[in-house]
This record gives sequence, structure tokens and C-alpha cells, in this order.
Amino acid sequence: MYTLGINAAFHDSAACLVRDGAVVAAAEEERFNRVKHAKRPVPFSAWELPYHAIDYCLREAGIHLADVDHVAYSYDPRLFPGRPPEGEAIMLPQRPSEVKPSESHANPWDALFYAYLVNAPLQLKGGAPLHLRKRLNGAPQPRFEWHYVGHHLAHEASAFLAAPCERCAVMTLDGRGERATTTFGVWRDGEYRRLKQIEVPHSLGLLYEDVTNYLGFLHSSDEYKVMALASYAQPTYLDDFRDIVRVDEEGGYRIVDADLAGRFGAPRAPGGPMEKRHYQVAASLQKALEETALKLARWLRDETGERQLAMAGGVALNCVMNARVRDSGLFESVWVQPAAGDAGTALGAALWIDHERRKNGARWHMTHANLGPGYADEEIEQLLRWSRLPYRRLDEIADETADLLARDRIIGWFQGRMEFGPRALGARSILASPISPEMQGRLNELKDREDFRPVAPAVLEERLDEWFESAQPQPSAPFMLFIYDVKPGRAEHIPAACHVDGTARVQTVDRASNPRYYDLLRAFEQRTGVPVLINTSFNSRGQPIVCSPRDAIEAFYSTPLDALVIGSFLLQKTA
Repeated sequence: MYTLGINAAFHDSAACLVRDGAVVAAAEEERFNRVKHAKRPVPFSAWELPYHAIDYCLREAGIHLADVDHVAYSYDPRLFPGRPPEGEAIMLPQRPSEVKPSESHANPWDALFYAYLVNAPLQLKGGAPLHLRKRLNGAPQPRFEWHYVGHHLAHEASAFLAAPCERCAVMTLDGRGERATTTFGVWRDGEYRRLKQIEVPHSLGLLYEDVTNYLGFLHSSDEYKVMALASYAQPTYLDDFRDIVRVDEEGGYRIVDADLAGRFGAPRAPGGPMEKRHYQVAASLQKALEETALKLARWLRDETGERQLAMAGGVALNCVMNARVRDSGLFESVWVQPAAGDAGTALGAALWIDHERRKNGARWHMTHANLGPGYADEEIEQLLRWSRLPYRRLDEIADETADLLARDRIIGWFQGRMEFGPRALGARSILASPISPEMQGRLNELKDREDFRPVAPAVLEERLDEWFESAQPQPSAPFMLFIYDVKPGRAEHIPAACHVDGTARVQTVDRASNPRYYDLLRAFEQRTGVPVLINTSFNSRGQPIVCSPRDAIEAFYSTPLDALVIGSFLLQKTA
């Protein structure tokens, strides 16, 4: 049985294909159409189905849309708070601003949005771009059964159905779905039960987005910048945020009077100077988020009695918050789904419908995120020859690449199947040595990033507790979703990998899940005594992570990277 999961309602549109409980493929649309977060400037196209990602998933399985049994769409119009349109016609305003919303969270485009949702099955059958229609729309006609899956149910399922445990408490923290913004539940004995949900306008995710926008960054995109800023100041305005976020004793909270300009002064203009208060606002917001998450997690632990916690939702990508929950001792382990944002709802929707139809069938556990396209050496070399680029085949990929890294070269690393989710985890990565203090600045300049942005270390799994504190093995450690304190005496050996507060967002690497990446770390350790490399995503500013060999080559030649290791081949630039 094939089940296709689709996310296309807000941003980070994506597709996932499940066959009898196991994930065959999953990818974000942005990696194919090269539009960051797959968000387009025109409202009508913002909800376009992820046709390229769907096509990839079908190709990976060697099937056509006619072979798909179920399609699961991770948004349910029946839960949509806006009023559905009356009749068959939709009256649009001349300009959205000329119509006053009937509710605080409604808008004049709701009728169009609703119409798009209910017509999505027809779009899938007949609306694909011409070059994809043969696979998607060819004979015989598709026979799939269509399912709308609630947005937060898809988030929840992406956590508990993929987690490496048979029972767990479940917490999702997000911006918003149809109505829900935060949900709590328990997965036990093959059944899921939602315990509580919080609805719009009360949302930790939307509050974080508002502050991101207030600080001059792009909301629904740059929230991680606010998290990084938070380490540079004390939470001077914590009481203000405690007043904004009112947490109760029953697993609930309300957002009250979030007038940021009235409380903290005029917003920062995009690209404008950073003032001390901007850092303090970021620090205060982050601290308030951590406090709130801990209170909610404690209520959930007491309510369920479970010792494992599974998390998803865009807020669950906040690795500092995740570490606070991990270190609280409330749960024995915390697992965060690596594509915790909206892209992951394609995974959750597919897994949920598959689970509903098969009930007690075999379960799949997410031990790695390499679910995207991969390219054989033959295909890569054909492109290199066609492009007339100078290259050579490496005899010992790990050893020769480690030699370059030990000489402070910055490497584009393109290997195997692409990662699903926002993190580069050793398949589409930029790698560098952490030993030189200047390396963080070099990487931020290469990617045209702000100076305050940290870069993350990858470490051999068996060396984790030798270099980082609070390093009990966590099932999410390979996904770069938690911070760790760098151990005393170790920071001086990896200064480029340490944030200003002495922490690092760590990825552990084991040989079973990524042998070539693991061997590279081992080879680098043999040369330097350091089992750590800096790993940042293989992309330039404003661009999605590279997907294809062509993307990698274009990124290599448009940035000051020193070398590109793509499959078994090495490309280098002259001095």
C-alpha cells in the first residue's frame, strides 16, 4: 500500500511517500524549485502543490500517481476557522486591505484559501507542470483515496509514529494550524489520544514570529537568528514576556497584550544597527519560551506518567529550548522529529493514514533523515565532463578530504541521499576545521551571514561525552536539535565551534547511518587529535540547500569555497 503525504498550506511545502509503514522518500519543494521555503510572492501561488517533490518521491519508488492508494493532505478545511464560501463563486476584494476581517485571525483571502484546499485533489490530478504530467497525470487515471489530516495531528503523528519508542508523551509547539497552535497527547498501545490543545490567537510560535519581525528579520524564516542573538545579553525584559505569556497550572497558556513597540520601543528596521535592547528582547523572549515549555512539559509528564517525550512543530526546532527540556530530568529521553516544521507534516500525514489503514502493521523508526535524492558517480561524472570542469577521482575520499580540512580548507561535501528537514547532516554540507578561531568568521563571510551566527560541530558519537557536558545519549542527537555545554579544557581546541555562551549545537555521527561522513571524522581526528568538524548547510544566503550535482557546482563556483567533494570526485580552485 502506497500513501503519499503532502504539505502545501502555509510554507515549507513538501511530499513524502510511505509504503506499508516504511518511508520510501521525503523532500521539500524548495530543493527542486529553488524558492526558499517554497514561498512565492503572489498569494494565489503560495499554496501550489509540491509537484516536483511529489514527482521525486514517485520516481524513487518507481511508480506513477496511478499506483498510489492514499493521499494525505496535512490541513483539514473542515477545521478551518473562516466561513466557507457560499455557492460556487468566490467574490474577491479589489485589494485585501479594503475588506475588514470578521475575526482577529481571519483575512479577506480566506475564501480563496478555502477554495484552494477543497480543490487540491483536482489540482493533483490535473494541475501539474507540463514536464511532470506524464508521471502524475498519465493513463491510467489516478485512483487514490484523498484524506484531509488536521495540521497538528500531522505534526503529532510525525513525532510519535517515527520516534524510536513504543509509547510516549507527545507535545507539539507551532505557529498555527487550522485552529490549534499547541497540542498535548499520549501514544500508547498503538493508539493516540490528544489530551489538550491551545488555539489561535494564543501561540508561542506566532509570538516568536512577531518578535523576529520586530527585530528586523524575516518571520517564518529567521527565528533561529533570534535564538542566536539571545546569548549576547541578559533577559532584562523577562517580566514583560512573563506578563505577555500567562501560563496556567493545567497545561495551558494565553498570549496577552503583545504590543512590542509599546513595551520595548520602535522596531528595528531590516538591516539596521543592532542596539543593546534588541539583544535583551531576544534574550528575554528565549528565556520566557524555555520557562513556558518546561511548565507545559511538566504538566504533560504528570498527566501521562510517560518517561519518553516526542516533539514536533516549528518551535521544536529551537535547540536551546529542547536542551532545557532534556536537562530538566522530566523525561528519560526527548526525541524531536528532525523535520519538525511544516515540511514534516507531509511525513506525519502519510504515516497517520498508513497507520489508520494498516492498524497493527510493522512500524518504521526514523534513525536518519537521508530521504531525498541521491546521485551515482556515473551521473555526477557525466555532468562534470559535459561542463568541461577540471576534476579528479579520489582513491581515498576520507583521507584526502581530511588532509584538506586539516590545512584549513573549506569544503563543499555532497554525498548520498539529501537530508529531509532544515538541517544539513553530512549529505549536503559545508565542512571546515573547528581548530582555528577565525574559521567561524570565514564561514559567515562565505555564506554572507551575520557575525553573531554560530556554526555547529559534528562529533563522532563515541567521543560525545569526552567533549561535551550533559551528553547522555539522546535519540535525536544525530539531528542537530540540542545544544550542549563544551567541556572545560575542550573549548580552546574547537573555538570556531563554540557559541559566545560556551555551548554548541551538536550533531553526533555514527558509522551505521553515514559511513563516509563517519570515516571523514575519524580521518580528521587521526591528523589533528580532534574528532570534531564544523558542519553548516551547503547553500548561499537566501538559497535553499543544494539538491542536485548541478546545484552543488553552481554554489561552489559562486562562493569562496576552496574545494568540492562530490561523490568520489574532487574539484579545487586555484589560489
